Amino acid sequence: MNEIEIKKSTLYIIGIIALVLISGFFFLKSGDGFVIGNLIGGSFNGEVQKVVIGMKNYNYYPNTIQLKVGIPVSISLDKSVSGCFRDFTIREFGVREYLRTPQDTIEFTPTKKGTYTFACSMGMGTGTLIIE
Repeated sequence: MNEIEIKKSTLYIIGIIALVLISGFFFLKSGDGFVIGNLIGGSFNGEVQKVVIGMKNYNYYPNTIQLKVGIPVSISLDKSVSGCFRDFTIREFGVREYLRTPQDTIEFTPTKKGTYTFACSMGMGTGTLIIE
């Protein structure tokens, strides 16, 4: 019988190509595409500061959010947010969460005043939290 020999480097290349194709499929399928989003929330009700972030011009919208220190925050992403933008991070507060649906939320309490960056896991979309 004839034996077929495949080099390990060829297998790695095939694996990487498959991974890129599968990732691209899920990126495109994960939402309705890039559509204009808007601030749906952003209110402070005395207990939790609720913020809903959308997407506009291939970035988070709004991309500057003001919050109060020491008061719990609940952040969600509306249906206009898709792809890697759903993997939301705020490194300074140790926050990283993949929000699959608009009902999913990130909850944390800002413990120090300052200006902090939020972003998707790949750094393609960014914004600023101003904690007062």
